[in-house]
Amino acid sequence: MILKEFEFLQCKIEEDKNYIKPDTFETLEKFILENETMQYLKITTKKGFGKVLQAQNYVGVIQTKDGTTIEILPKIQNVDEEKSKEILIKMLKTLKNSPFKHFNTANLKASKLPLLEIFISMFLEELSKLIQKGIKSDYISKEENLKFLKGKLKISEQIKQNSIHKERFFVQFQEFSSDRIENRLIKITLQYLYKKSKSNKNQQRIREFLFVFDEIEVSHTIKSDFEKVSLNRQMRDYEQVLLWCKTFLLENSFSPYKGDTIAFALLFDMNLLFESYVYDYLRKNGDFTSIKNQDKKHHLAYENGSGKFSLKPDIVIDGGEIIIDTKWKILSVDKSNQGISQSDMYQLYAYGTKYGKCKKMYLVYPYDRMMTTSIYNYFKDDTSTNIKKDLQLEVQFFDILNSKFQDDNFLNKTI
Repeated sequence: MILKEFEFLQCKIEEDKNYIKPDTFETLEKFILENETMQYLKITTKKGFGKVLQAQNYVGVIQTKDGTTIEILPKIQNVDEEKSKEILIKMLKTLKNSPFKHFNTANLKASKLPLLEIFISMFLEELSKLIQKGIKSDYISKEENLKFLKGKLKISEQIKQNSIHKERFFVQFQEFSSDRIENRLIKITLQYLYKKSKSNKNQQRIREFLFVFDEIEVSHTIKSDFEKVSLNRQMRDYEQVLLWCKTFLLENSFSPYKGDTIAFALLFDMNLLFESYVYDYLRKNGDFTSIKNQDKKHHLAYENGSGKFSLKPDIVIDGGEIIIDTKWKILSVDKSNQGISQSDMYQLYAYGTKYGKCKKMYLVYPYDRMMTTSIYNYFKDDTSTNIKKDLQLEVQFFDILNSKFQDDNFLNKTI
């Protein structure tokens, strides 16, 4: 089942488009109530339909324990579901510290597969590269009760375990083996995804890869095992694969959620995705001395010399000469101030005054062909000279579909 942002699910005995069974509806409702602060979905009412579950600004995939899979895609004007899915994957590739960035989308007909199967395919592609290079072995410390002496005899365990069986030796020894933590995490990920996948192709590849990992145990303490992973120079080939493992096994790493009512969920905040996408474009195409995102240099207030209420502009260019804040929100010519919220204006004013070098500020929204750029002026009073200093804010629009700003001269303006 596929939803776009702000579309809604209804409850019905027989499933149809945007209808789910009562039990599934109740499961999702419980999930929403357990995660009220995150607003992954919203419980509301709609005239003629009663209670409904409405998608919000989170996109991705939710799978319930009865097997119902719901995909939530970005709402992009004049774009169908297939294109919307392609754009989502393109945006995911810009996320920092994520497994998506190295994937070659040209190798995958993304629009023809469910979103979860796309993610599984991405993981299997990375794992295929690793297996071609060869999985790593290492000297693993083992403790076993053997019929022969090997390595170091563990005296205390020998007394405890073998007071009767004098012919046995409880020993600790080093063995060169591929049964290491990193490979165990990969194996349990493969087993987990085999149960999740409904694609014959993905299932077949998983079976083939499980054969490679046949002599390796599975991880039984996933969270602590991830903490023990050591990605040194020799293990660099594992980095992307293990990022995928973490994404699947600890699937709430991108958008943390509570509860165990859902079988699987991988959700992304579109506000953060849009910010990442715009930042990636500027980083690659702009001619700047420096560019940072989520800069934490300043605070709004101070208490006893300690900063309070951290200011985190989305994008800071050239040490604060240019400040950009992105907003995943469609503006409207029919609304007061085109729908630009007063809190957004206050926020940019705080940025502009705290960053003393600030010369230009921009609010960036998704492109809408009905909208044009707007320019607002703040005035800072300098009481010592009686001169009003002008601080300018410009509203700009980024075209997600074509990966560019609506204003072709935008990059020239920011230089």
